[in-house]
Amino acid sequence: MAKQSKSKSADGGLKLEPHQVVLRPLVTEKGVHRSTRTNQYAFEVNTLASKSDVKNAVEALFEVSVEKVRTQNRKGKPRRHKFRYGYTKNWKKALVTLNSEHRIDFF
Repeated sequence: MAKQSKSKSADGGLKLEPHQVVLRPLVTEKGVHRSTRTNQYAFEVNTLASKSDVKNAVEALFEVSVEKVRTQNRKGKPRRHKFRYGYTKNWKKALVTLNSEHRIDFF
């Protein structure tokens, strides 16, 4: 029997679909200010996604041209519920700069 391998992207990571990469938009006061002034949009993305994965996913989902992607890995915060201690999940944030003639309307 032949071994089946998981599909991988060009950079060696797992291949994710665009809707698996971009999880949700981050709509905050600072994000709305960035979208109007500098044409930057913030998204929560999959922690396994690379910058090129984020770029390809945003271009596919919103039909825009992406110039630059910056990412941050955010650590979970400590939380307490009654007598149990835990953490919120770690997550990844992506700041996507679009070409000057493109916009995303829901921000």
